[in-house]
Amino acid sequence: MSELTFEQMLEESLKTIRTGEVVEGTVIDVKPDEAVLNIGYKSDGILTRNEYTNESNVDMTTVVKPGDKMEVKVLKVNDGEGQVLLTYKRLAADRGNKRIEEAYNNKEVLKAKVAQVLDGGLIVVVEEVRIFIPASLVSDTYEKDLSKYADQEIEFVISEYNPKRRRYIGDRKQLIVAKKAEMQRELFERIHEGDVVEGTVKNVTDFGAFIDLGGADGLLHISEMSWGRVEHPKKVFKVGDKLNVLIKEISGTKIALSLKFEDQNPWKDADVKYAVGNVVTGKVARMTDFGAFVELEPGIDALLHVSQISKEHVEKPSDVLKVGEEITAKVVDFNEEDKKISLSVKAMLAPEPKEEAKEEAADADVVSVDIDAVIAEQDTE
Repeated sequence: MSELTFEQMLEESLKTIRTGEVVEGTVIDVKPDEAVLNIGYKSDGILTRNEYTNESNVDMTTVVKPGDKMEVKVLKVNDGEGQVLLTYKRLAADRGNKRIEEAYNNKEVLKAKVAQVLDGGLIVVVEEVRIFIPASLVSDTYEKDLSKYADQEIEFVISEYNPKRRRYIGDRKQLIVAKKAEMQRELFERIHEGDVVEGTVKNVTDFGAFIDLGGADGLLHISEMSWGRVEHPKKVFKVGDKLNVLIKEISGTKIALSLKFEDQNPWKDADVKYAVGNVVTGKVARMTDFGAFVELEPGIDALLHVSQISKEHVEKPSDVLKVGEEITAKVVDFNEEDKKISLSVKAMLAPEPKEEAKEEAADADVVSVDIDAVIAEQDTE
């Protein structure tokens, strides 16, 4: 047997490789657009940037360095120039496919950064596998603008897995729905009517504000926003405001809220402050043909009947009064049960003669009757 030449022995010592084979190589040189690997073959392997990652414009010198060992897949044994073409991203994608398949079968929750925002949804990449999350599955509510998700790390599950068509669909919505259901369950186990809880204003409407209680929304109706008068909810609250609210009623999954705390009820000591005969000061809040309603403090209005405005005859309250005007009057009637107070300016002007006492009493009766009429008229409106 003839002796082998040095070249023949060297060639026989080098392994044989095939297209599609996975080999381990050592990086021996790196350029911005490619890396050269020693794979134990007679020719070195070339790993281009496009075969390293799907991310464009990556500088290879920032992600690999000489001496690094890495597994790669042989893409072509001879590229025509005697070089071996390698791929890293396709090997990663193969392994990624298996990873996605496992996650799909196990209903596993995955986490990945949003790589791209499209008009119709989001793209996330898991181990070089691109997964599409349709806009309808991004959240439990419709979101027209998805740009806020750019570069965010989000959680999702795989709802469709079709490697033959390279169709991988992610679903974030079902996780949000499940989480909210769990939070709602925990919230209703924790809260009771009469509790005071913290919430965040989620939405403000003409009739009230919806407060996020951390699991469910409660309605704070305009009539429950203050003991006083609220002109419009948007003048009091804005989205994002945090506040402590009273749980007034729980009916199924509906929660009615209030800010009318009993310890702040202006009527609790009103019988002392507004006892008959007391002289009080307030501002004209609104007027009707019957008289003017005077706000003595937030939550307490009193009626100054047209007959009690002056000793002179007054046709309409608006002839002598204007909204916002401050007036001083005497309390001539106090009804705590019905929360009604009647005032008189006329009683402040001069002592009434005895012969007019009956007339004043009659006026007081008219005041009481007219209060009922006005309130009934307002309730109808």
